[in-house]
Amino acid sequence: MKKQYFYFIILLLSLSSVTGFAQAKSPDQPIEGLNFYPNPVSNGKIYISSKSAMDKDITIFDVLGKKVLQATVTAKELSIATLSPGVYIIKIREGEATATRKLIVK
Repeated sequence: MKKQYFYFIILLLSLSSVTGFAQAKSPDQPIEGLNFYPNPVSNGKIYISSKSAMDKDITIFDVLGKKVLQATVTAKELSIATLSPGVYIIKIREGEATATRKLIVK
């Protein structure tokens, strides 16, 4: 229980620092119709879609705020097979719109 609580606190601190940085630039606009699945991930792939067909810039951070993956998705599929199991923060940017979510890799 203590270990889960510790990870939860780190996640909250990381999420606030990642979103705080994005908000310092400009207020976030939501991505219309964003769909991000599966979460938790066990097959090494995630699928990201929205109402727009625009490319999506993806940045994934570990719980300490270190960037561990950066990619541009032109289709729906993104391979995250290189990520170790754990909790991550994923930032999705589509044009001027952004979204930040928690990603769990099993």
